[in-house]
Amino acid sequence: MSLPLVFVLGLFAGSVVQQYEVTGLVISVDAPHNTVLVSHEQIPGYMDAMTMPYRVEDPRILKALKPGETIEFTLVIGKTSSYISRVHVREYDSLERDPVQNRRLALLDEAMQVSAGSQSTLSPGQNVSDFSLVDQANRPVTLSEFRGKVVAITFIYTRCPLPDYCMRLSSNFAQLQKRFNDHMGRDLILLSITFDPDHDRPDVLAKYAGQWKANVEGWHFLTGTLSSVKQVCGLFGMNFWPDEGLMTHSLHTAIVDREGKLVANVEGNQFTAIQLGDLVEATLTHNNPQISSR
Repeated sequence: MSLPLVFVLGLFAGSVVQQYEVTGLVISVDAPHNTVLVSHEQIPGYMDAMTMPYRVEDPRILKALKPGETIEFTLVIGKTSSYISRVHVREYDSLERDPVQNRRLALLDEAMQVSAGSQSTLSPGQNVSDFSLVDQANRPVTLSEFRGKVVAITFIYTRCPLPDYCMRLSSNFAQLQKRFNDHMGRDLILLSITFDPDHDRPDVLAKYAGQWKANVEGWHFLTGTLSSVKQVCGLFGMNFWPDEGLMTHSLHTAIVDREGKLVANVEGNQFTAIQLGDLVEATLTHNNPQISSR
């Protein structure tokens, strides 16, 4: 959400400087041109919500930015030029209900690393290891079968009662399906992976998929053995913990490019479906500019 507009008097290209405090999602970083592409919401009194490349005041800032991060920055507008300064990566606000759960998740993360063979969470640019699960039609699905397509991955469980957790992530994917309807299954694949496989068997996932009117060719709801699900979750730093009939869990949405490399691992739920769609579109159009949802 954009912050209030602030006017500051000063000299900039012989005119009054206008400064706007902005929050947005990093889509890509272009170090050679000293810019960062950001999808942001409306800047009240100045600009509609859009995706824009912004020149940074200090090129060193770009080294710390990655696609999928939420950043806060100051947009400085002069008479003949503009740039952004005071760029800060917004840390994900933990959604655990209390400190005890936070410690549980930390212990779980350590346990998952051990059970997955000490694999570390993937970083952008790394290849995503192949995995095999089954979808809502009880069909085997592997990540490698989607090579050549962009894959968006998120993690849910069907009994999640909170509208801003799993339901929001599923709603984001439903909006991606609508925005990229012509590319579903052909250029874009959505994978919603349950971390409650004991309950979320294929028949349960089929009903859940029906609630979201999922395109069966392009949106797969996946389950498997608990060990196989844990291994996939470990790739993306996804933590979960059974707790009195519910699940304490983190929130992750990942984008994998056509070559099977991780583009972004967006943590939390502090981004909009439009921003996620902009990230997907940038990945779809990379080296393939004729593809667009516009």
